[in-house]
This record gives sequence, C-alpha cells and structure tokens, in this order.
Amino acid sequence: MSERYAAADLGEDELYFLPLGGTGEIGMNLNLYGHKGAWLMVDLGITFADDRLPGVDVLMPDPIFIEERREDLAGLVLTHAHEDHIGAVPYIWPLLRCPVYATRFTAALLRRKLAEFDLLDEVPLTEVPQSGTFSVGPFEIELVTLTHSIPEPNAVVIRTAAGTVLHTGDWKLDPEPLVGESYDEARLKALADEDVLAMVGDSTNAMVTGEAGSEGAVRERLREVIAGLNQRVAVACFASNVARLETVIRVAEETGRRICLLGRSMHRIVECARESGYLKDHQPFLSDDEVDYLPRNEVLLLCTGSQGEPRAALWRIARGDHPAVGLDRGDAVVFSSRMIPGNETRIFELQNALVEAGIEIIDDRDHDIHVSGHPGRDELIQMYQWVRPQVAIPVHGEPRHLAAHAKIAKDCQVPQQIVAENGAVIRLAPGAAQVVDQVPTGRLAYEGRRLLPLDSPVIKGRQKLAFNGTAAVTLVMDERGQLDGDPELSTVGLYEPEDEREELEAVEAAIRTAVQRLGRRDRREDSAVKEAVQQAVRRTVNRQLGKKPMTVVHVIRFE
Repeated sequence: MSERYAAADLGEDELYFLPLGGTGEIGMNLNLYGHKGAWLMVDLGITFADDRLPGVDVLMPDPIFIEERREDLAGLVLTHAHEDHIGAVPYIWPLLRCPVYATRFTAALLRRKLAEFDLLDEVPLTEVPQSGTFSVGPFEIELVTLTHSIPEPNAVVIRTAAGTVLHTGDWKLDPEPLVGESYDEARLKALADEDVLAMVGDSTNAMVTGEAGSEGAVRERLREVIAGLNQRVAVACFASNVARLETVIRVAEETGRRICLLGRSMHRIVECARESGYLKDHQPFLSDDEVDYLPRNEVLLLCTGSQGEPRAALWRIARGDHPAVGLDRGDAVVFSSRMIPGNETRIFELQNALVEAGIEIIDDRDHDIHVSGHPGRDELIQMYQWVRPQVAIPVHGEPRHLAAHAKIAKDCQVPQQIVAENGAVIRLAPGAAQVVDQVPTGRLAYEGRRLLPLDSPVIKGRQKLAFNGTAAVTLVMDERGQLDGDPELSTVGLYEPEDEREELEAVEAAIRTAVQRLGRRDRREDSAVKEAVQQAVRRTVNRQLGKKPMTVVHVIRFE
C-alpha cells in the first residue's frame, strides 16, 4: 500500500481524488477526496451478488485504504438514497466511525437501515437541507439540487484552497420530475464563473443518444395503459422511485381503482416519503386482506419484484404462494421499470410464469412506461456547457461507459479527460491532473453476519461446493497403517440416487488402492494419507462425472 498518500502528506495546495468503488463498474460507489491532512468520503454503496456467489447477497467496496486512515476521515456525504450509494453504511461505518451528512429523505431511509443494525444511536447523522452549505474538515460543501429516479438527488460542490470540484452523483435533467424540486439550472450555470477544476460524473447512459425522458411523460403513458385494462392490475416498479409510486397512485384514483402496497421495501419507502413531506394527498391504501372484497377492476396492486427477485411480492404471486393476494387469468402485470443487466434470466422466468397462468404482460418494449434516471448524451453535453470544468473524470460506469463519457467531454472542449479505475490516485492540483499512484482495492461479501473478502477460503469453498459437489471420507487405520474395514464415503450434489451405490464402489476401490500404494512411513502420516485419498477421489469422480468435488478426509487411528 502506498504510504505517499497518508493524510499527513496532503498539503495546503494539494487535492486528490481516489475512487475505491463505482469506477469501472456500476454500483458500490465509494469516492474519496484528499486535501490539507484530511479525507472526505462521498457515498458508500453496495451491489447485489448473483448465483456465482452462493450464500452471499450483498457486496461492497473494501475500505481498507481509508480504514487505516480513519482518524483523518473528516466525514461522509451521501448524494442520494439509492442502495449503490448508501447501502454499505450499516456494514462499513463501524470500521470508519465518521460523521455522516444527508438530506431529509436520504436520512429517513438511512435511519431505518441503521436501526436494523442497532447503530441508530451510534452514527452521528446530520440532516442538511437541499441546496445547503456546510463544512466537513477543510472541505466547504454545497449541495446542488438535481433530478433522478429518487427524491432529493444532489450534486456536491467541494471547495478547497487547492480548487473546486463538482461531484455530480446520479442525475438527469427532468423538466417535470413530479415529486420534489426540479434541477437548479441557475446554480449549475453559475459554477462556470468559479473556474471548476474537475467534474466527476455519472457515466451510466453515456452511450445512449438523446435525453433520459421525463416522469411527467410516463404518467401520461401509464394512464392510457391502465385505463384500457378491465380486470385486476399489478404494477411492478422500483420502490425507491417515489415519483413513479405517486404516478401509479394518481392513475389508480383517476381510473377508479384502490391501491394495495405489496412488499416490505414498498412500505418502507412510502413511510420515508411521507415522513419527508411526499405522498401525502391520496386515498388510504387497501390492506392485503381487503383486496378480495372489491371487484377485480377496482384494485391495483403496487408490487416489489420488477427485477425477478425470488422473495419479492410479485414472484410470490406468480408462484401462487402469497398469503393474501393473487392474480387470475385475464389479469395484467405492468412492468414500469427497466431490465437491469444481469437480471434478464430471473425476469424472463417470472414473466413466463405469469404468462403460463394466463396473465397479460405489459412492459417498456411496447409502451413508453419507464424512463431512466441517468443522463443521456444530450444531457451530458448540456452539463459540460454549463459547468465548463478543466478536467472530466467519468465514474459510475463500466469501462465502455467511461470511455464514451470521456469522448463526450472531449467533444465539449473540456481540456483534459481522465479515465481511471478503482484505486487510482488522481492528483487534481497542483499542476496538470494525472494518475500518480494505485492503491489496493477489492470487494467484501456480507456472508452470514460477517464481512469477508472475495478471496476468503470460506467464499471459495462455498463456490467449490456449489459447482462441484462434495465428498467426505472417513478411514479407520490400525497400528500398522492398514485400513481397518471399508472406507466410509458420503457425497452431496454428485450422484443420482439410482446410480450412487455402483459409482461409490468404484470410488471406494480407488481409495483402498491409493492407501495400499503408500509406503509404510507415509501410511503412518495423516497428511500423506489425506492427500493420496483426496487425489484418488477427485480423479475417480472426474472420470465418472467430469467433476472434481471438494473432498474432506478424516483419519481415525487405533494404536
């Protein structure tokens, strides 16, 4: 690890940017700014694991670089309340123990997360107003209101003696966001007069032409779609998109339907929204057990599960195991969401299950019922024309997104573009911006109730078990180092029941042969016996099945 960038070396005229997560990938955002003996963190998020990591649901950046310097961490500023920006706080804050700053809605959601981890009374969480200004160590912070697919997204203006940076967070330019304030165009334009040193910005849709689109337009399309349906309707969307929730609520009222919320996260977001002054003027929601008392054309189910999550409300309905609510042939499910890359298989399985049950599927392939929360190319161009930074640093994207973003910045006459990766230490000032070092980075998995690195033997062992099965062998050996009886062998995830006995006989024979071939001295050494038996088992099973199982050998000796 580089010692050059200990906080004691961060001088008055030096300013550094160091991404530890979210650069070269989408999700797990963790960004650091270093200046005048201190570090500022912007966002601390998670991503969700897939089937390649059995038993693991949540991944997050490894904060080891800043954990070792936590005395110099002035604070954590959260740009908005999406999981990939705040989700790691309950897991990682105990390693950092720094002040946290967030606007009202983000703070409301974070408090609920902290309460689940018994951290609510420990974390010093300061609620700051939209467009607010405050100090965090040597950093002067100003929040600039933007629009996104969640309430209260903020760009962060970071002012230091060495220069000013605009960290955009996630954003788009929505002229009709429906919930919350619109983007602060005047303040963004005014930044051009401050000679902004660098803009660190969202790259998610840098390859998408045009603009992201408006929530106002989605409301019109959803109204048309739902008005044309004459049985029970379920709408699946991201629970965090409060503007979309309000749209569905309003459209339901206008089309003579009552809303029933389904899914824990849907209820939690609605609570936070109301607490923050949103979603207040609408008719009461139906409870689960009230749904069946109304005619089918007077009910709208607002559900979690748009990404095919197996434990979410919509999948439970599709499987027919929801305790209170169901869909019948002729009903409809409206997916007012985008398909997140990596979730295609789960979503198609869900939709196939619904179609097989005679339920109509409506999604954005045929109707304009979803818009992205991230800026398209035209919006990125507009932002660069307003802010006019000296340096563009694309983040929040895979390498192809970062490259596309950098090209847009170059075409907009931004003098310098830096496409980096997690762990790149970028000196913004003094002098020309450049990557000057690389620090170690990685990912942590939340496994059970602990944080483990992805190269942990626990994680790797779990993967071997999941993909190759396991074999357990018990040998009883006498004082001469000879087998006393037959080996005891059991397997998991390898053989079909009807084939197992015959196949295991071949494995047991290989075990006996392997022990017999050992020299007298090796037969008395447990380690030598175990290695020989492991190799024999793995070779035999590989010859039978093309698998090399994780093999555990127990040796019991009688002297």
